[in-house]
Amino acid sequence: MKFSEFKYERPDIQQLTREMGALTEAIRTAHSGDAVIEAIEKVNDIRRHFDTMMTLVSIRYSLNTEDPFYTGEQELMDNMGPEFEALTNAYYKAIYASAHLDKAKAKYGDHFFKLIEVNLKAFDEKIIEDLKQENQLTSQYTKLRSSAKIPFEGEIRNLSQMGPFYEDPDPQIRKAAHLATSAFFNDHLEAFDALYDKLVKTRDAMARKMGFENYTPLGYLRLMRTDYGPAEVKGYREQILKELVPVTTMLRERQMKRLGLTRLTFADEGIAFLSGNAKPIGSTAEILENGRIMYHELSPETGAFIDLMYDQELMDVEARAGKSGGGYCTFLYDYNAPYIFSNFNGTSGDVDVLTHEAGHAFQTYQSRHYELPEYLWPTLDACEIHSMSMEFLTWPWMKRFFGDQADKYLFNHLTEAILFIPYGTMVDAFQHEVYAKPEMTPEARRLLWRDLEKAYLPHRDYDGDAFLESGGFWFRQGHIFNNPFYYIDYTLAQMCAFQFHIANQADHQAAWTRYLALCKRGGSASFLELVKEAGLKNPFEDDTVKKILPALTAWLEAQPDDQY
Repeated sequence: MKFSEFKYERPDIQQLTREMGALTEAIRTAHSGDAVIEAIEKVNDIRRHFDTMMTLVSIRYSLNTEDPFYTGEQELMDNMGPEFEALTNAYYKAIYASAHLDKAKAKYGDHFFKLIEVNLKAFDEKIIEDLKQENQLTSQYTKLRSSAKIPFEGEIRNLSQMGPFYEDPDPQIRKAAHLATSAFFNDHLEAFDALYDKLVKTRDAMARKMGFENYTPLGYLRLMRTDYGPAEVKGYREQILKELVPVTTMLRERQMKRLGLTRLTFADEGIAFLSGNAKPIGSTAEILENGRIMYHELSPETGAFIDLMYDQELMDVEARAGKSGGGYCTFLYDYNAPYIFSNFNGTSGDVDVLTHEAGHAFQTYQSRHYELPEYLWPTLDACEIHSMSMEFLTWPWMKRFFGDQADKYLFNHLTEAILFIPYGTMVDAFQHEVYAKPEMTPEARRLLWRDLEKAYLPHRDYDGDAFLESGGFWFRQGHIFNNPFYYIDYTLAQMCAFQFHIANQADHQAAWTRYLALCKRGGSASFLELVKEAGLKNPFEDDTVKKILPALTAWLEAQPDDQY
């Protein structure tokens, strides 16, 4: 079946309540471990189907946020999701209290029960209405971003379609593009501020109802973090400030000299070379076909995977009016298939979709054999290892996409990966401050953001863009609104991906074998357990960043700027 043929049926929450209630009671009163396992398997079937329906709605809504049917269904799901979460929570409680826990542990492993414990701490029926409110607000954010109609260069464009202009060789066009984007956010300043303020206060309220001092510990629990907490993350951020920010400052100085400038402004950051950034060659169809060839050459497993994605039309990659911005990968349990959503815009980011999002999709393809829904995906920190590592593991095929600009792409890809990390950790620092002080005014939040930029991005020069100078850049970052504390995961995973990259440079087959084994493990272990099993250094250890950086900077230093 192709994606367009996947059938959506609105779930009946009353029927689900009856079915889940009966199975939960069966677990509670079971006379044997086999009876508990039988009930768990039936619950898994129900959960997989419900998740599939929710995901179909989410995908089809993001494909066209102006579709009245799926807009309505998304609103229904925003309300139904927390109610189903309550049913799942009751099911978890029954398992955890079962007299036959040992039999279930022997079948599913200890990690399943660690996840149950975290889930139980992260949910209470008293916050159902807060969760509904949170869902509604994040959907409003998606719709508000998607409403952007920016007049530029004779056309009306959405946020994704503005991307290529940030990389235009003409500095005046770059600056004008950023100003046009800032104008959209500034025109909707009060709406973005109000949405975020409501989200922060809603999350803080639910945390306090559950007995937490503020939202931060609840946010960590909701992310299923079982083996580290805010203290470890704070130490990691300190590593970045000490070891990596000076490196990124030098990379920006090198970029400034390469561009022949005496001052590097924010509008210049998007262009790496006077000759322009590497752009993929060919049409969307040709890029996708090169992706198929690449994955067939990489391994038999990736070849079978990419055929599934293309033949069942499990990707939508072209930007268009009404389509939500950004990109993501998700999974449809009933069809045992991943799905990739993105917005091609003619930049190198189009190819990154075929490596990054496909890395996510390939991981789920390799771990879809797990019976437990909890084991399909790892926690989000580990998820990003697969995506970011795939970006590097596919380096040898970049000539297919960029032709004689491939070396330019590789140089900039590694450079941007390093430059991203201080920004990613700054987003995390911002959120820790915000949720520690939920009473903070919108103006104070913007000032906080600007102060953090000066520490983590000391080179940044907004060149008179009043909206960005006032600390408004974070309006562009959907994760801040939709997924609190998630963003640091990208940087933790990037540190792991750098290690796969270094290993791949030394021995491709050995690195690929380790990567494939990691994908197959899915979410059956915690982040730090998966890192250890993959033979990677723990990012939280004091010297990890310091030890990884030299191999990366040495490669960049060996590339002469005049070759580009």
